[in-house]
Amino acid sequence: MAANPDKLSVFPVFLKVEDRFAIVVGDGAEALAKARLLGESRIAVRLVSPAPSGELAAYAIQADLQHLPVAFRPQMLDGAALVFAATGDEAADLAVVEAAKARNIPVNAVDRPQWCDFYTPALVNRAPVAVAIGSEGTGPVLAQIIRSRIESMLPLSTGPLARLANRYRAVVDRLVPRGASRRRFWRAFFEGEVAHCVEGGDLPAARRQVSRLIRSAEPASGFVSLVGAGPGAEDLLTLRAQRRLREADVIVHDGLVPERVVAMGRRDAERIPVGKAKGCHSKSQEEISQLLVALAKEGKRVVRLKSGDPMVFGRAGEEMAALREAGVAFDIVPGVTSALAAAAESQIPLTLRGVASTLVFATGHDRDGEVLPDWADLALRGGTVAVYMGRTVAARVAERLMKAGLAATTPVAILESVSTPHRSAAAGTLADLATVTPGRASNRPALILIGEAVAHGALAGAESIAQAARLPQTDRTPEHILAA
Repeated sequence: MAANPDKLSVFPVFLKVEDRFAIVVGDGAEALAKARLLGESRIAVRLVSPAPSGELAAYAIQADLQHLPVAFRPQMLDGAALVFAATGDEAADLAVVEAAKARNIPVNAVDRPQWCDFYTPALVNRAPVAVAIGSEGTGPVLAQIIRSRIESMLPLSTGPLARLANRYRAVVDRLVPRGASRRRFWRAFFEGEVAHCVEGGDLPAARRQVSRLIRSAEPASGFVSLVGAGPGAEDLLTLRAQRRLREADVIVHDGLVPERVVAMGRRDAERIPVGKAKGCHSKSQEEISQLLVALAKEGKRVVRLKSGDPMVFGRAGEEMAALREAGVAFDIVPGVTSALAAAAESQIPLTLRGVASTLVFATGHDRDGEVLPDWADLALRGGTVAVYMGRTVAARVAERLMKAGLAATTPVAILESVSTPHRSAAAGTLADLATVTPGRASNRPALILIGEAVAHGALAGAESIAQAARLPQTDRTPEHILAA
């Protein structure tokens, strides 16, 4: 089975090392770098080096390392928590590695990843807060670049602020209710006036602010956020959407929302899939609305995570009505709807001066009758129409539009799974659209764009709709994927 490239091959942990020791065997810049990294923690460091270079020797004295000026012997490793081989000589490093492995001690060999039990991260130290950046040994320069960015983001007061929080933890545990109320207390602690006072060096004022926070802490009231998850790519979420996910106690999400987006919430947040997708309803809309009300009444912060934008075919109106009726506070966080993502990906101008001055968002999945769709008149007058969930009725819609007078040569595009690695596009005309049969429908979300503006997009590499209509979904090849 092929390894999943989105999963780490290492498990990041913080190892307790106080009152233990590490061994660094070697000399030169690499041994110095490892000794300095270990010096960021409270672990004792023993340097095994017969004749260390001037800079390493000076650091050993400065940092009060235990220097063993002798050749390496395997017994030296007995009782060590970590071992570093940094001799620069392959045979010598291998001897250290084998001695460590024989004693079941984790070992790191500099520039020899195939021998390593662990990798050393680029470290941002704001003790007791630490940020470790790893690249599994593949990109140490990249890790250092990321480290420098995080260094600029975390003020030096982060450590003192964390230590102050630790002093009050027992008091907060006793006086502030568990759950959402306590999380909100700590959020206010770390982001509000307490943090500002610590950053300004005024610890007495910070302590006064903590006392005020504790006195004002109240049981949490529930709140619901209807959040747009966008079309699939996690980097298309708004900053506000990311913030709501981090704050949520419960995430109620649609089936079309990718797991990577759901995972942007807290790890301890409850996740409830409601699986609302075309042809697959794990919960009715009424049940979902009742669930949101019930969770909020329990005092929880709830994110109702919807694919695309909540207000565009997202049933937000029904959920808002239920929340209002129950007296539950809520807000709306917009998302990138599929039509906008598809247009950006395929470089299709949805409106274009002299070509299309109107834009219609329509849903096609409920158009099973023989009547002309409500939006047909706008299409006939030259507007661009984006039909959501329209593949199963594409042929019927195309036939009715042509009978109503829309030219059979009107440009059309079918775009699937926009913004994801599985995205694909097919281009053609309204006449081609009439050949798309319901039997060729896939489970992937599809969007149909109709109008003269479609011809101005970057669809030259897309397969034709006529070809796509003949080709079974399972037989489509990477050549049919449209590069963004």
